[in-house]
Amino acid sequence: MMQTLVSTEWLAEQLGAPDLMVLDASWHMPATNRSARQEFEARHIPGARFFDIEAISDHDAGFPHMLPSAELFGAAMTDLGVSNGDRIVVYDDSALRTSARAWFMLRHFGASQVAILDGGLGKWVVEGRPVEAGTPGYRDARFDAVAQPAQVIHKDELLRGSGVQVVDARGAKRFSGEENDPRPGIAPGHMPGARNLPYSAMYRDDGTFRSPDELRAAFAHAKVDPTRPFVASCGSGLTANTLIVAAHLLGNDETRLYDGSWSEWGSDPATPKVTGPAD
Repeated sequence: MMQTLVSTEWLAEQLGAPDLMVLDASWHMPATNRSARQEFEARHIPGARFFDIEAISDHDAGFPHMLPSAELFGAAMTDLGVSNGDRIVVYDDSALRTSARAWFMLRHFGASQVAILDGGLGKWVVEGRPVEAGTPGYRDARFDAVAQPAQVIHKDELLRGSGVQVVDARGAKRFSGEENDPRPGIAPGHMPGARNLPYSAMYRDDGTFRSPDELRAAFAHAKVDPTRPFVASCGSGLTANTLIVAAHLLGNDETRLYDGSWSEWGSDPATPKVTGPAD
């Protein structure tokens, strides 16, 4: 079994293995004017395929890049050439560290071996490792997707009271309401009782995950026990996955994703909202 994080050295040695699938899961906020697909076609790790977070989503949900049905996800992976039993390595070249989202999605729908390339494309390129352009050819595959609903929590359950801590991965100013949400029609602030742990605190400057001791310290600073169950939330269900990965690295798989996150909660006039820092 692969480790949750794999190094650039490890991946360079494994490239070309018939059971290895490398996926570029980059996604960028619209305001950046960056096209992840175009950047992938111009430069990617040899043999990689593009995992399109926006396309592989529920477009009828009313909120950004929500988890798709198992049927849609399985068909998308099959078309991409990805099988359940492949050794899958995901990476990104995004400030949002979107490979964590792909890692969650693949595991959620039944992939058995999924790892994140620690440091992503940025570290790979800085080290002078090979890249290529273009799009990959056909690869025969079958992905039988089965969702694991216990990994996800919905707004109605949160409103009833889930009994576990909500940890918000947005930046401090968006969490407090000092900074408006980048999406129109969404109120400022956060869920009552939520703690704030920005996803960026999980990474070093080079994009690699911090050490276990550093991760524990970051959770402790936010007054969150990373060994206990919690709900991860963010702006639209992307960066929250970094907190889920971090907890997994510390041995905790009793976490749940609020997929609608603040895009859903903040747009509903009936949900309670508070502003200011966490208590």
